Amino acid sequence: MLSEGSSFLKGMVLGGIFCLVLSLLGTFRAGIPSQIEHLHHHLKPHSKEELQKLSQTQMSELTEQVRVYCIIMVTPKILVHWAAANDTWSKHCDKSVFYSSESAKALEAVDLQEQDEWVRLRKAIKHAFKNAGGLRWFFVARPTTFAIIENLKYLVLVKEPSEPFYIGHVQKSGELEYVEYESGIVLSYEAMRRLVEVFKDEGKCPERSKALWKLSEEKQLATCLKYSGVFAENGEDAQGRELFNKKSVGSLISDSMAQNPSDVVEICCSDMAITFTGMSPSQMQVMMFGVYRLRPYGHNFHDSLTFLPPKGSDND
Repeated sequence: MLSEGSSFLKGMVLGGIFCLVLSLLGTFRAGIPSQIEHLHHHLKPHSKEELQKLSQTQMSELTEQVRVYCIIMVTPKILVHWAAANDTWSKHCDKSVFYSSESAKALEAVDLQEQDEWVRLRKAIKHAFKNAGGLRWFFVARPTTFAIIENLKYLVLVKEPSEPFYIGHVQKSGELEYVEYESGIVLSYEAMRRLVEVFKDEGKCPERSKALWKLSEEKQLATCLKYSGVFAENGEDAQGRELFNKKSVGSLISDSMAQNPSDVVEICCSDMAITFTGMSPSQMQVMMFGVYRLRPYGHNFHDSLTFLPPKGSDND
């Protein structure tokens, strides 16, 4: 009798645990709007042939219109990377603003007074949208990412910022497609507008998640955008090579040497690459030299477009 009662009690306990796990899993999955289906697009820049069809006036107008607000997320713990980003690629943004978790005397930043990364990112996005002025494209990055802003502008040159674009290196987790944070995230004005609006809905886009497993900020961002009808678009060149790279140039070349020794450079990286990730501050300085300063004497470049630096900029 005692054995039967003990077995019954064990069954009740196990059943209760099973129900609890199912309930928690349901709460976790509820954070992802699986009812909205979408296959991400492979977004490619216009070819030179397509650009040549535009008049000089049209091209001039386009280059003036494509202006980028860089949202760079920092903390005092990574002050060396912060300083490197401040001294290198961020100078090429039309407006670059560093958003910090706390005040730091060494470098200028907007102090968001928030340690939680997702809450801090939300605050930074709302601040940038409010203070964008005439800028209609937004680039979210960490200071460990190196970005070539001119190539970003080229990618979105003939895209309308009034359309909901959300671009970068697309990854997939279950039913959710998201843009990887480390490789940089590009958002159009309309995507930002919808995002700021959905921030107000705690049911769809909670500021602080109550789920058992907390989603990373890149996945929480994708979930909120998905509820807004904005989906991840993978940035790549005409040959299908990634524009937003999740590795450094050195790592990509090493990988290519091991996998494609007969065609290292062609397979390794796109000529129009926008970001590289995981570089040290000194490697960022080397990248600046290679991208902006090193030129073969006597060689003229014949690009159809010229992206002029913002007024007062001391960029390279």
